Amino acid sequence: MPEQSICVAKFGGTSVADYTAMSRCAAIVANDPNTRVVVVSAPSGVTNHLVALSQIALQGGDREQYVAAISAKIHAILYDLHADDALHATINALLQDLDILTQMLSRAYSEQLVDELLSFGERLSVPLLTAVLQQQGVNAVAVDARKIVITNSQYGKAEPHINRVAEKVQADVAPLCVEQVVVMAGFIGSNSKGITTTLGRGGSDYTAALMGEALQASAVHIWTDVAGIYETDPRLEPSATAIAEITFSEAAELATFGAKVLHPATLWPAVRQAIPVFVGSSLAPQEKGTWIRPSLPATLPSIRALALRKNQTLLTVHSLSMLHAQGFLAKVFTVLAEHHISIDLITTSEVSVAMTIDNHTQISQDVIEALEALGNIQVTLEQDLALVAVIGNRLQHTAGVSGRVFQTVEQYNLRLLCHGASEHNLCFLVAEADGPACIQALYQQFFTQGATA
Repeated sequence: MPEQSICVAKFGGTSVADYTAMSRCAAIVANDPNTRVVVVSAPSGVTNHLVALSQIALQGGDREQYVAAISAKIHAILYDLHADDALHATINALLQDLDILTQMLSRAYSEQLVDELLSFGERLSVPLLTAVLQQQGVNAVAVDARKIVITNSQYGKAEPHINRVAEKVQADVAPLCVEQVVVMAGFIGSNSKGITTTLGRGGSDYTAALMGEALQASAVHIWTDVAGIYETDPRLEPSATAIAEITFSEAAELATFGAKVLHPATLWPAVRQAIPVFVGSSLAPQEKGTWIRPSLPATLPSIRALALRKNQTLLTVHSLSMLHAQGFLAKVFTVLAEHHISIDLITTSEVSVAMTIDNHTQISQDVIEALEALGNIQVTLEQDLALVAVIGNRLQHTAGVSGRVFQTVEQYNLRLLCHGASEHNLCFLVAEADGPACIQALYQQFFTQGATA
């Protein structure tokens, strides 16, 4: 590795939505000589069109309108860029390949072809942003992420082979960083046979963190359309502000329980190497944003943020067979695992176990019947719930915090409480209609001027 401080910068979809947005990104890179790797998402809206195309392959429909919409958006960037013939040829070849692939999908659907289809947004972004960077005097070079990010073959949610990625980065990316800025796609990779894969939700952030880990970077910068990680969703509480510094653990909890800025898995490579992560707005790079660090002083307030996750289902399994029985819970969880149902929160009594599940995971009649087959069991489902998460640190050891939380929301019916499993969160369920009001009340209690957490 060259003896230089390396920063990896990732730009999200809204940050590369058009030529003007890409120009802002290029200015950010040009102003920071430590930025040596740029990871880019698809232009805003393109991935949605690609997802629609993949669904049309299953349902039938007019694919031409989506292909035309993508082409129009990309050609608008080319026009504003005053692109040369070589770039026009590169982009048009990709768009032609995309059109051919959608025709193939309409005849024979497969997860492999869907991943190939979904990769086109990022693959179109890379040459465009590279050209914009070069236009602003940055010595930028495009690198195919599929030759660097080697994954398994779990299409739609591929897992990178960490050691192989590190080897590829050291061999093919690190030498370029000495004199050039490497531009590569996030979200995509390839398996050992060279077949395109996608990393799933948060994949571009994950790619950036992987690059940071492999390069032993001094920082990873995540540029998006919001100026950091906020105390709570500003749409719920307009007076919420960005948190200047937050720990990895707090940020992961916040992301897990509803914050959309970062996906928890994107942090793990940075955590492994204790690389600080900055989250800022490409629309307003002068604003301070949020630094996510391995640890922070113990003098910080115990409550740092609030999150709301809507569309929750409460699954309760009640059975007298649980009383003084061994292995009953294991059987319940085995049934859920066999049906690929992920549990978030759980609480138990002598004869009942209650669990929260995202509504997008359907609890089918087959699941209910499989649970009932375990014995004399009553299964109930409650929907239209929301999960409120109070995020912080030392919550288990800070006297009075839980009392203040529950006193603040005493007028609402709380359906499930989880406190003590983690020192970083205190969670409960309320009716979905009450969720925003709970967040606002808690914010006034713990974050307004004069409040103490």
